Amino acid sequence: MFRIVSAREAIDSIPSGATIGINSFLALSNPALLHDALTDRVRETGSPRDLTLFCAAGFGGWDETRFADPYIALGAVRRIVAGHYASSHAATRMIRENKIEAFNLPLGAASHTLRAAAAGDDGILSDVGLNLFLDPRIGTCAVNERSRAAGYADELVRHVEIAGRETLYYKAPRIDVAFIKGTSCDPNGNISMENEYLTVDALAMAQAARRAGGKVIVQVDRVTPHFTRPRSVIVPGILVDYVSVDDAADRTASLDPAMDGDLHVPASHMDYFMSRLSVQKKPRSLIDESADIIGARAARELKPGDVVNIGIGIPETVGRHASKVGILKDITMTVESGGVGGLPAPGLSFGATIGADMICDMGSQFDFYDGGGLSVCFMGALEVDRYGNVNAHQSSAAFTGLGGFANITNTTPVVVFCMTFTTKGLEARRKDGRVEIVSEGSIKKVVRDVAAISFSAKNALRHGQRVLYVTERCVFQLTERGLALAEVYDGIDPDRDIQAHLDFNLSRVCDTIDA
Repeated sequence: MFRIVSAREAIDSIPSGATIGINSFLALSNPALLHDALTDRVRETGSPRDLTLFCAAGFGGWDETRFADPYIALGAVRRIVAGHYASSHAATRMIRENKIEAFNLPLGAASHTLRAAAAGDDGILSDVGLNLFLDPRIGTCAVNERSRAAGYADELVRHVEIAGRETLYYKAPRIDVAFIKGTSCDPNGNISMENEYLTVDALAMAQAARRAGGKVIVQVDRVTPHFTRPRSVIVPGILVDYVSVDDAADRTASLDPAMDGDLHVPASHMDYFMSRLSVQKKPRSLIDESADIIGARAARELKPGDVVNIGIGIPETVGRHASKVGILKDITMTVESGGVGGLPAPGLSFGATIGADMICDMGSQFDFYDGGGLSVCFMGALEVDRYGNVNAHQSSAAFTGLGGFANITNTTPVVVFCMTFTTKGLEARRKDGRVEIVSEGSIKKVVRDVAAISFSAKNALRHGQRVLYVTERCVFQLTERGLALAEVYDGIDPDRDIQAHLDFNLSRVCDTIDA
């Protein structure tokens, strides 16, 4: 039987050594009240300690004072298993300093392990991750030396062969405590999420905790005397142990009705609703026109009837150009967090969908992706090498994590990487269809060998995928011989502006085009 208690009362039930499952997608659907109460308890009592955090997506808010980062910084967490890390600044700092263990799994695989845990299964089998950095034959899902020394990576991911077929085994987590954010709690403890942008994997998370004999703690905006329509219930009351009410929550409306489904947005109005979110974007790292040039060229790969996924960062510009040229009404956008239709929200709202037709559980969205449901995807890249391999999760300066990248790119027929040719100091301008490199970046992004493999050219060639790498000055494509120059923009000299900055010789099958 569920109880309505203060957040602190609920948090006091968490023992040291527990695994907390966080049902969030970065800052979205993240139960801040529960995180804050846990931080307060750790500050006041020094416990609980040695916690493990499990989150299929990510749980940070791009701010060290929000969500789990404060109690991570206080030393309460021993280990993190997650798909994405960049939004958790304290966590990534402590990972770099080798103070906590961290393991990185593909978001879709991690999401599906929750369902396995709910069913009492030991884990799942998936082709996603083969020949990538986390494949034990190539590398490890352990992020730092402390993690590698712990040996836990060998349990999390194993390479196996079944009936002559190679695949990866992902271990299901044991969830001792589930942290879930909902909107309303009805008299039977049923949880609905009418004002949330996402459900993430709330039901599977709660079921996994119940299967393990753990606790389910739900933060809601309100309790209501009215019973919820059955199809609106996301987590039934039979799975809920504690409900904590956020007294500061707005009980009249969601933050943005265009993203929780209360307001449907037609394609003709998308530019307006996108502009409303501009204040929530992260500061742009680019001060030139590179991202816009890339987005405009990449958007030409869209065709009517396409089902599309667009990644965070430079790929977000593809959505804006799709809206500008009028093709948005003829394609279907999706987001790995569960949105189908509409347009992915940018910046700090990434994961939400403006004007979605449907918002499903994240695990169901990855069923669709893994099954080849997408027509084309647009992804970012930190670097690409001579073979066409892509590193999208790790640089010398930072570790972002793989997120949904591996699942999305694994079976999609057309994969378009959106990236600058160089970075740190790059400035490009476009005028009358010509591109000028005003100043070159000091860091090369097209390299001889990538530091880690997030996308395998070997896999792509075997799957027969069409792979493009769109930059602000040219377009590369994947061939049997590796990376090849396919297009050079008008105003760009192939030798001076491209080949001169490479440590290997490019093969060329190129045309000159307007940017």
